[in-house]
Amino acid sequence: MIHVVPKPNISPNFTIDDIHKIREWHYEILKDATLEERREFYGKGVEEIEAQIALIRAYRNERAK
Repeated sequence: MIHVVPKPNISPNFTIDDIHKIREWHYEILKDATLEERREFYGKGVEEIEAQIALIRAYRNERAK
């Protein structure tokens, strides 16, 4: 089961404490998750990143013409 936990507040300077907050947040969300739920959780993030990479590549290709 994936828990609903509010996202941590990240400082504008992004410190080591922010990294710890993010890791704790991930732990709390996924501590009781099944393997399939974990795959789905991380898969959504991968899809978003891949879409952003595709946009950047399209932009660069357009500028190169």
